Amino acid sequence: MTLRRAVATASLLLLATTAIAQEATIRKNLAERLPNLPKIDEVSKTAVNGLYEVRLGNEVVYTDAEGNYLIQGEIVDTRAKKNLTQERVNKLTAIDFASLPLQDAIVWKNGSGKRKIAVFADPNCGYCKRFERDLQNVKDVTVYTFLFPILAPDSTTKSNAIWCAKDRTKAWQDWMIRGVAPAAAPAGCNTPVARNTELGRKHRVNGTPALVFEDGTRVPGAMSTEQIEAQLAQVANP
Repeated sequence: MTLRRAVATASLLLLATTAIAQEATIRKNLAERLPNLPKIDEVSKTAVNGLYEVRLGNEVVYTDAEGNYLIQGEIVDTRAKKNLTQERVNKLTAIDFASLPLQDAIVWKNGSGKRKIAVFADPNCGYCKRFERDLQNVKDVTVYTFLFPILAPDSTTKSNAIWCAKDRTKAWQDWMIRGVAPAAAPAGCNTPVARNTELGRKHRVNGTPALVFEDGTRVPGAMSTEQIEAQLAQVANP
């Protein structure tokens, strides 16, 4: 081994050792000083000198090298005009579209249906109803709706009734768009509602509507027709 290579190797080892020690210090100090802080999953350097990202599940906060300060907020790269915090959170909360059990969703499409979007929705969700109306104006899209009853005691009853209808897509849109209540679910009808609830919990879906695009991007809350079109265009042309 040449002297230059030996020095380079030693420098890398020193940097790695320093990084491990730095992470240990941050973890120790934050855990001791903030006992109610959620479990720290990861500590890593940010693009800002002296600032470290602390990942708590899908949430990110920031601290200094000693864990003396905890910062909640967003890092924006003013030169690149990018919200680095939002990009990081988007990556952490992304859902693999191909892994979704689409057989458990209500399906409908407009036009060719070549573009796809999945939605977690509660039949008692007012924002979901507005979103469903806006979706009708989106062209060439296939929509997969996972019934996700979390808002009211009868959300599960309505979800089961809609799924068990002879035409569940029509029953869903009749209720969400036209206010026509579904008939009661017949006895013995099996639905995926419980599985959908577990799926949502697995991916930490806490509200409805929750949208998932083909590139894995997750958007909490309703979007207008224009916003949906813009997001679908971004997925098609990243």
